[in-house]
Amino acid sequence: MTAAPSGPAFSVHDIPFSTHGSWFGISPVLAEKTRAEDLHLVSHQNGMHPVLRLVPLDTATGERAETTVRATPSLLSWTGADGRIDLAYESPDTVRVHGKGLGLRVSAAAKALTPFSGTYFYRDPVDGAHVFTSYETGRRYRITVLSGTVAEVSGSEALGAGERGLTVTAEADGSWEVAVEELDSARQPYRSGSGFGEVTEAARQSFAEFVDTAAPWRSDATPAAELAAYVVWSATVRPAGLVTRPAVLMSKHWMDKVWSWDHCFNALALAPGSPGLAWDQFSLPFDHQDDSGALPDSVTHSEVLYNFVKPPIHGWTLGHLRRRLPEPLGRTELAEAYDRLARWTDFWLTARRAPGAALPHYQHGNDSGWDNATTFDPARVAVTADLAAFLILQLRELADLAAELDRPDDAHTWTRTADATQAAMLDQLWTGERFVARGMTSDETWSSSSLLDLMPIALGEHLPESVSSVLADRIEAHLTSHGLATELPTSPHYLSDGYWRGPIWAPATVLIEDGLRRAGHEHLADEISTRFRTLCETYGFAENFDALTGTGLRDRAYTWTASSYLLLAEAHELRRADTRTNTTVA
Repeated sequence: MTAAPSGPAFSVHDIPFSTHGSWFGISPVLAEKTRAEDLHLVSHQNGMHPVLRLVPLDTATGERAETTVRATPSLLSWTGADGRIDLAYESPDTVRVHGKGLGLRVSAAAKALTPFSGTYFYRDPVDGAHVFTSYETGRRYRITVLSGTVAEVSGSEALGAGERGLTVTAEADGSWEVAVEELDSARQPYRSGSGFGEVTEAARQSFAEFVDTAAPWRSDATPAAELAAYVVWSATVRPAGLVTRPAVLMSKHWMDKVWSWDHCFNALALAPGSPGLAWDQFSLPFDHQDDSGALPDSVTHSEVLYNFVKPPIHGWTLGHLRRRLPEPLGRTELAEAYDRLARWTDFWLTARRAPGAALPHYQHGNDSGWDNATTFDPARVAVTADLAAFLILQLRELADLAAELDRPDDAHTWTRTADATQAAMLDQLWTGERFVARGMTSDETWSSSSLLDLMPIALGEHLPESVSSVLADRIEAHLTSHGLATELPTSPHYLSDGYWRGPIWAPATVLIEDGLRRAGHEHLADEISTRFRTLCETYGFAENFDALTGTGLRDRAYTWTASSYLLLAEAHELRRADTRTNTTVA
């Protein structure tokens, strides 16, 4: 009856079970550092909120059944000694749950209902469905029994503290099935148009089609490609609230936002196979650009934050994105991108350059994306070479765009500003041996053991060879057996789980690998790519990784990590194909 599951198996303790477009997932992870014994329906509307607890039951005793949970992209299963429960997405807002030999208790995750919080539970007299309505998400969760029996209902219409929910079982030797929907206020009574096997097969096909567009190049040499694609596919939500476009959240764990540099890596990974979705990823933060030209720090369903910004890597991104899109951007899209990128650049040249200063500054490590990097230990408001380098790349991309849009005066201005910024960066921050940072209240400069100080390698071919060679040597010192440590492991400030004070991160890896390759340091770039790909293939797609052990840290289902793997794996496969072709021709 149930279609055979396909796709990579994964642990729901690491990666939520969800589907493309949905705002909820099924997971035991309820918040950062909070895991439950049972799986929950966890919604990301109005924040991350566990709404429903799903408990498999022994039908003989009515107690919680011991089960093994298995997940693939199309099917989630609880398997016990006496039966099995399967769950599959029918649509982004509806799951179907089928069971045989086991019962299921669906209850409100919140134990208390107050006038402002918790979950109210009642039976709808219109269609007989059982409905949970959540203060936290502002949504309703409707349970419609398609077959089987409601064996127990508790807490219906109750106020205050107490258990709220229902138990579904089957007649002897039979099966049961329910539909669970996340909805706004009301909709027509649920009607089943497909059998459970058809639902599962449709889910399987949906993911299979996405994988074939996202990673058509995959092979035995890129064994994590399908799982990486699932992480990105399942973390995508449809437009809702302040999310103006289909959006790839950074995770459907607690990092459930779009940050204004994380989105760049997702856009790049999606570009060849899903160009429309890729363009949406690049554009979404720009939909919330403020009057100063600043991009928000982050966007999510119900909030847009502006208290920090993120680094201007968008010129670098747009240049790569345009080369990766299967069709050129139309003139209208190009002009809009130019205007938005110009305003973002002007923000750094005006709001973030002190009077008389040639270089912009960060106001906090958060602005750099490297929140607590040791570069910022002497001062938070600082001029750093990574910022100058990213801005230079953005200025050069604007010059190219202006020329293409027949704006020669603009192109000349952007080029002149890029040249002046690069000259100032080398004059003020390059010592001949390293880049330093400088505070805003004095001429004092300092260096650190942070990989952030070496990020100007992102300039690639634009750097003098004498500079890029020194940077390459220093970058190599950060390379552990697993990848690039963000703080030298020999540093007294190194912390194995220190966020940007040691762990390996995907964005730094991609930016440095690209810059090294463009600067002619291909062997080191290859080694960095190989080690990072192996890291992901071994330890998954965590937010960051212990640089010495490789262990995944923090959020374990992070999309920019998955996208970075896809980018590096694709490039690796294309280089292998070129090598084989050249060998055959020779």
